[in-house]
Amino acid sequence: MVEKFHIQLEKLKEKVLEMSNLSTAMLCTAVESLKSLDLEKAEWVNSKKKELAKMNVDLEEDALQLIALYQPMARDMRTIACCLKMIVDLNRIGRYGKDIAKVTTEIYPGPHIKKIVTIPHMNELVCKMINDARTAFINGDLSLIKDFSERDNDVDSLRYSVYRECVSYMMENPANITICTQYILVARYLERCGDHACDMAEEIYYMNTGKRIELK
Repeated sequence: MVEKFHIQLEKLKEKVLEMSNLSTAMLCTAVESLKSLDLEKAEWVNSKKKELAKMNVDLEEDALQLIALYQPMARDMRTIACCLKMIVDLNRIGRYGKDIAKVTTEIYPGPHIKKIVTIPHMNELVCKMINDARTAFINGDLSLIKDFSERDNDVDSLRYSVYRECVSYMMENPANITICTQYILVARYLERCGDHACDMAEEIYYMNTGKRIELK
């Protein structure tokens, strides 16, 4: 019985990783679509929303079933709780990717203003946080998430940088208002994805140590 439980628990973790791969791909592809105004990439992101939603529902059911059948305790229970909370964060990250892809379709064919300010760099930082949280979830290497507070602050600073830069462009030329408003929204979406990466890191830390930390 115990062996069967741990096999199913490992399968649950593997499925969470699959969801992580999908949600991260949706976010990164969405920003790529925005950067190059590529409608095909934007459509790919949009086409994945139902798959992401199904993963979210299926994984929740799998996790709850494990609790009901085996009544796990200690580390095993923390692992299931971590999985439950991670799928919520991963679902939101993927949905923010969908929202960014929608921005691509709304501002197509462009052109962009000043290489869409610092949004691509902001996305790189956020995706690195998500990937590091994912790796820590796999192998328990908590050193990967120890500096998440500083990294989250960097993402927040970039969001405000995008806002200030966009305001200056809107003041220079009212014709920039629409597209700059979209940039500000994208920066907000990315900032929230960074927060979700921090949420996951907090749960991963608790899963491994039984102790709580606050990273944002």
